[in-house]
Amino acid sequence: MKVSKRTVYILLVIVITIAIDQISKIWIRLNVAPGSQSEIVGDYFTLHNVENAGAFLGMGSDLNPTLRLILLLILPMVVLAFVLRYIFKDKTLDNASLFAFSSIIGGGVANVYDRIVYGSVTDFWHIDLGGMFRTGIFNMADLSVTTGMIILLIVSFRKKNV
Repeated sequence: MKVSKRTVYILLVIVITIAIDQISKIWIRLNVAPGSQSEIVGDYFTLHNVENAGAFLGMGSDLNPTLRLILLLILPMVVLAFVLRYIFKDKTLDNASLFAFSSIIGGGVANVYDRIVYGSVTDFWHIDLGGMFRTGIFNMADLSVTTGMIILLIVSFRKKNV
């Protein structure tokens, strides 16, 4: 069975995304004290080590265990499987869209893996540009998902303007 370049590209982006995320989280767990905060670039860019039992910004961390299992593990796995199936089936997707969807899948899988193995997700980056722009504490998987979504938005706007 011959594997297409497209399939290799998709799987490579997913695997690299997961690897970068997991390596960064291992480094944080080994080298940054839990609950700590270190300045990287003043108060603008800081490094932390926090465990997030919920989803984005801790949402869902106070749900009962059954609901948390459904909303933070089962539902994301089903959605990620459907997105993966979609990108393998739709041969008309351009490389930017393939990269975006693959980044979203890789980031999603990395965070689901953490929830299964550790019971929470390690978050560590924080950006605060003086009130003008401020993030929650996030990780590389979150960055991959967000980047993928931004790329998809740009691609969709470009298609509408053509």
